[in-house]
Amino acid sequence: MTTHAPLPKIGLLYLDYVLRFFDKSNFKGWPDKIEQVTYHWGDDKARFINEVKKKKIDVLIGNIPATAYEAFRDIARALPNVRFLPSLDSQFSNKSKENVTHFCRKYDLPTPHTEIFYIPEKAQAFLAKATYPKIIKRSYGPSNYGGYFVHKVDSEAQAQQLLSEKKYYPVYVQDFVPMEADIRVMLIGHKPVCAFWRRPPEGEWLTNTSQGGSMDYQGVPDAVLELAIRTSKSANAEYWACDIALGKDGKLRILECATAFAAFPYIRDWIGQYLMWLLGDGRFSKPNIPIYNWEELGKIDTRLLRTMRHIGFSRYTPSQDSGEVFNGLDEQNYPILDTRYLSKEEWPSEVWNLQDNFVLTSSEISTGKQPQSLPASDEAANDNNVHLPVYSEEQVRAILAEVKGIGQKMIDDIMHTFGAHGVVDVLNSDPEQLCVVKNLKDKKLQKIVSHWQQIATVHPCH
Repeated sequence: MTTHAPLPKIGLLYLDYVLRFFDKSNFKGWPDKIEQVTYHWGDDKARFINEVKKKKIDVLIGNIPATAYEAFRDIARALPNVRFLPSLDSQFSNKSKENVTHFCRKYDLPTPHTEIFYIPEKAQAFLAKATYPKIIKRSYGPSNYGGYFVHKVDSEAQAQQLLSEKKYYPVYVQDFVPMEADIRVMLIGHKPVCAFWRRPPEGEWLTNTSQGGSMDYQGVPDAVLELAIRTSKSANAEYWACDIALGKDGKLRILECATAFAAFPYIRDWIGQYLMWLLGDGRFSKPNIPIYNWEELGKIDTRLLRTMRHIGFSRYTPSQDSGEVFNGLDEQNYPILDTRYLSKEEWPSEVWNLQDNFVLTSSEISTGKQPQSLPASDEAANDNNVHLPVYSEEQVRAILAEVKGIGQKMIDDIMHTFGAHGVVDVLNSDPEQLCVVKNLKDKKLQKIVSHWQQIATVHPCH
């Protein structure tokens, strides 16, 4: 007789005024009571924490909107024995497009060339010398809200006029990449479960359906699925969505990625089944979701798809003749995978909450001091006159290993927290941020900084 550990107590995380992604019905077959806890905004952290403790919740399931992300960073630290699904680290990209840039840079994921400015004068100077067209976006929040906060500017005058009207802060600027289309890929357990093209109307550049774009489900390239899987694995996300642009130059670039996305009810059911398998200690079967299922389901009228629930697929068992079996439809290239439960924070707010941590002072404006601007990972600086040193993870690790007193575990912790690009950024702009790493104190920081300055002097550009 098989014995199982007790099931964890699940709580569904809701917030006032925010549409609910999950419902108890998405967890069909879970035998125990599923609790609900609602965050009421304002000064509600202490009450919310006490309610979670009172209900003895082990796992909190739900997406957190951008405006509550930092509050829930504090809440998660106050509830160290509660597992958040998705984790706060997996939801890092939900908060802002700036965070998407940090995430993609850390994991060398292709994005359009991006510049981020917290000092308005520096943004104005950049825009005065830039080559156009450019894209200017509102950074805060994961979604482009149907494209209404994404703007194409064809000249410095248009850019300055836009910023004077919109007051976007920080100033988030990307190279305009002419697109054939973009593709949204949804994943569960790092497996693509839905993918579709979004194509701009004739003569336009925005692909959003709310702006007249069209969509279809046929012929999504394997290269797109593989990039989405790579991105999902980097985020360690139980469920995930990527918007990937196919440029007219043939290159793929990530435009958006997050755990918060619109999904048909049957996809939310699949996520629920996956989470039950993940948490169930062998009690529940892993869902079987055939690859390219979307090509057939996409033929159904969307008005019907919005009402369909609990769609299931049995596993295909091939018939045999003369003992031969055809395995050409094997799906092992796209399996549903477990996700790693990591208790250590990858994106601590002390380092990465720049919107709150960076305070612009009059002295910094007058001296021109600024955080390091942030070019993305796959695009050359070309016309933007940015010549930042580029170091691989192996190079950064080798440099840190040369510092006396810095062992392999501390190097692992530094790389886990910052990534190769992040280490270079903080060493060039604000080295004290490294002190968030456990046991990295002033003396060790001084040694690292001193060694880095020697390296930068001898090898100013790699």
